Amino acid sequence: MSAHDVVFGFGAHSGIEDIPELLRMVQQADRDGLDIFTLSDHPYLGGRVDAYAALGFILGRTQHIAGFANVTNLPTRPAPMLARTVTSLSALSGGRVVLGMGAGGLWDRIADMGVPLLSPGDAVDAFEEAIVLVKLLSGGGPPVTYQGRHYQVNQIEPAPVPAPPVWTGSVGRKSLAATGRVADGWIPGHAADWLSERYRTSRPVIDEAAASVGRDPREIRTVFNFPGRITDRPLPATRDSEGRWIGGSAGQWVEELTGAVLEHGASGFTLFSADHGAPDLTLLTRWAQDVVPAVREAIAKR
Repeated sequence: MSAHDVVFGFGAHSGIEDIPELLRMVQQADRDGLDIFTLSDHPYLGGRVDAYAALGFILGRTQHIAGFANVTNLPTRPAPMLARTVTSLSALSGGRVVLGMGAGGLWDRIADMGVPLLSPGDAVDAFEEAIVLVKLLSGGGPPVTYQGRHYQVNQIEPAPVPAPPVWTGSVGRKSLAATGRVADGWIPGHAADWLSERYRTSRPVIDEAAASVGRDPREIRTVFNFPGRITDRPLPATRDSEGRWIGGSAGQWVEELTGAVLEHGASGFTLFSADHGAPDLTLLTRWAQDVVPAVREAIAKR
């Protein structure tokens, strides 16, 4: 994997009171050469900005960085309209958007918004149908008729814009298999990294499902949500007693992430703070200026 193939980003603030900081941090990340920023999508929380409204606004104020919802709350955003949203954002921004997809998550709150409650199995079926339909309604071609269990469209003209890459937040085995069949990337749940049991048992499910439909599993990237702190001096241990990464010096980060790419096939990292929240500007700056360029250089030399 080349340095160009690996993406580096960060998880951004999404509270309404955080809007000035959100814009300031994404613009700084854009200048510093980061590839992507992410926003959570919880439309049942009144104190949060709408993820897609925020993406459109921020992409209009930046030049290079891409954005995505990590991950889209699909039950509240029906797939045909979601296709129109993401292809429009892609056209407006010059392709700087990724479609993050999830099957639901907090179903009690989703149902509170008047969305019909789905069983876990049905939610995953709808999730797979949605990814298929978004791709069908992108990239031009003749009108689309699609008759699924959860989504039906009749003679709908696709947007001429290609579908953005689709990255999922799949956790369960059925959802992981759907990712392998129809998605382009996977974000392991619960901030699991490449040394975790969750990753070791989940990624083979994706790969087997991809191969079963004739896809090359290597086409499906793994992008890790990666929390931690960057310290001035090396830490005696960069992982806790349970094996989870806690951080270290810039040099320790570089060594860890370079190994993740070269030895474990990682193809992206989204930085969060040590408490799994959005990083502050100091942490973001150190990530963008001290860690990311050094990792890119180390990968390029191999």
